Amino acid sequence: MAATPPEDIPEPDRIEGAPHPRETAHIFGHHAPEADFLSAFNTGRLHHGWMVTGPRGVGKATLAWRLARFLLATPENDGGMFAPPKPETLDIDPDHPTARRMRALAEPRLFLLRRPWNDQTSRLRQEITVDEVRRMKSFFSLSAADGGRRVAIIDAADDLNTSAANALLKLLEEPPANVTLFLISHQPFKLLPTIRSRCRELRLHPLAPAPLADALTQAGAALEPDEAQALAQLAGGSVGEAFRLTNLAGLALYQTIVTLLSALPRLDRPRLLALADAGAQRGGEAQFDLILTLLDLFLARIARAGATRTLPPEAAKGEADLITRLAPDANAARVWAELAQTLGLKARRGKAVNLDPAALLMDMVLRLEDTAAALPQL
Repeated sequence: MAATPPEDIPEPDRIEGAPHPRETAHIFGHHAPEADFLSAFNTGRLHHGWMVTGPRGVGKATLAWRLARFLLATPENDGGMFAPPKPETLDIDPDHPTARRMRALAEPRLFLLRRPWNDQTSRLRQEITVDEVRRMKSFFSLSAADGGRRVAIIDAADDLNTSAANALLKLLEEPPANVTLFLISHQPFKLLPTIRSRCRELRLHPLAPAPLADALTQAGAALEPDEAQALAQLAGGSVGEAFRLTNLAGLALYQTIVTLLSALPRLDRPRLLALADAGAQRGGEAQFDLILTLLDLFLARIARAGATRTLPPEAAKGEADLITRLAPDANAARVWAELAQTLGLKARRGKAVNLDPAALLMDMVLRLEDTAAALPQL
């Protein structure tokens, strides 16, 4: 079997239709972790291992690439009379030679560790293997001649298998000189405690509507002024999820779902059939997955609002009235939370056995109808 050309290999850390994090010039809404890293750099307390953590899609990879670009493009300060002034920002000119090389994945002082391509299966591997970590260690040995800074980005550390994680731990315990490692992690609590203890953490939080809108605009998404708040609600402050919603017309789809469910406890059958058909179109796996995601999100919003007696900002017209009616108290909230767990399990099982998408969606929404009908206040 012929090897797959490099240009045809998909990147596991790229969101379809969006620029890769290494191509993203600015990051929005994460001033505190940026300031922490810059302070460590300027005071000579630069740690060799940094773990960039937070929910998926909030900008962890973008920050890791930004920090790596800063380190590799910033001149070293030897403490002499003509040493450059301490930098006040992490910004690096996009036309800087280092920045250009990094965008082209041609920077010789940078190693990118991520899930590799398997030519035998013509797919990306599901995990980072120990062989990849060994390649990284060899890279540091071979690139040590110039004595300058070297950087590795591990995206994501969650993908390391057990042997790879142990090999990385040894590298963190005995780091090569002038090497800085950036470990991106969506679920750091699942990593080896010894790995976590040898890294300094930069934690990123979900984005508020304004920086989320700025990040989407930078990524090339067309956004109406009134859409930022709804996207922030549905995407949980994740740029990646908001980009997916934007690409798949997720706001309009969520409005369709809210409009359909507004008739509970008796659903409009033609509207229900239209929703099921939308998720069952040939080649529409992404649309089907999004409908499942939005149904689960709607149930979560109902349960949370009923339990806390606090309405979230509306993500669709009529949503607040619908939530108020469906979950007026904690007892109703508990019913919806239990249904969310049941339907989530049903969706996973249905996908695993390739159940007809339209039938699966019809059955799930009808379960919502049955549940609403059983609630005494409805």
